[in-house]
Amino acid sequence: MPAPTPAPGGPAEPAAPAGPTVDEPNVDEPSVDEPSMDEPSLDELGDALGSASTVLRANAMAAGVGAPVPTCPDWTVLDLVAHQGMVHRWAASHLRGAPVEPERFEREGRESPDVLDWFDEGATDLLQAIVDAPDDLEAEVFLRDAPAPRRFWTRRQCHETTMHAVDALGARLRRPARPDETWIRPAIALDGIDELLVGFVPRRRLAPPPDGASHVLVRPDAADVVWLVAVAGDGTVTTRRVGASSPEALGADRTLVGPPVDLYLRLWNRVAAEPADDLQRWWRRSVSVKW
Repeated sequence: MPAPTPAPGGPAEPAAPAGPTVDEPNVDEPSVDEPSMDEPSLDELGDALGSASTVLRANAMAAGVGAPVPTCPDWTVLDLVAHQGMVHRWAASHLRGAPVEPERFEREGRESPDVLDWFDEGATDLLQAIVDAPDDLEAEVFLRDAPAPRRFWTRRQCHETTMHAVDALGARLRRPARPDETWIRPAIALDGIDELLVGFVPRRRLAPPPDGASHVLVRPDAADVVWLVAVAGDGTVTTRRVGASSPEALGADRTLVGPPVDLYLRLWNRVAAEPADDLQRWWRRSVSVKW
């Protein structure tokens, strides 16, 4: 395989710089009155997953399976489609309460006479598994502050597939796609930002932010809820949802701002532009991506 096989679960688990993975108490405990987000419904997440699967397939076909993927170094479209089809099947097995080892699925995809038809079969099966799963499903979840398993797997695959559909779009364009060239709705982008900042980022230690900062605010345009990422001296991370005009938000050391879809792609390192300042350089370096 031309690129290392990533662990299933996302385009991207933020990779740790020097320092161990931690599961120790957070440095800033969330307050009991932490504001709640306007979350997409399960149906909306499923619809977004279906749309992303359609976009991925169409752009993979247009680009050709041998085309390079600008946002996933050393990958071709075949690598991308085989990976995503594998993850869909792996997720469906969890939703059905019978998880399986995923490696055989990727081999199956690569050996398929038509990898795009094989991808379609897996995406359709995953959507059916979501429909069939009970609300009280008992299944493994692996992110901090994770929702109940049925929602967790639907949400994870929505954002997994959306990011990889952006990758496929970039393969067709032969450059990373701009936010205004995507189909992504702001509500889905905000939910994806929340999953990344609350679920993924606190799992690992980060290098210190620039200029001695310890609290970085992520503020999407016109959002009522924003995210305060606190990095302790030992690199442990806590993310809290706070009100956009709260004292915590106003007291942040540094701020990342932008339209929701733009921030969603930037935080997942899916943009072409070089980081605009030292804060964005720190993010790209510290919250790096395993494809």
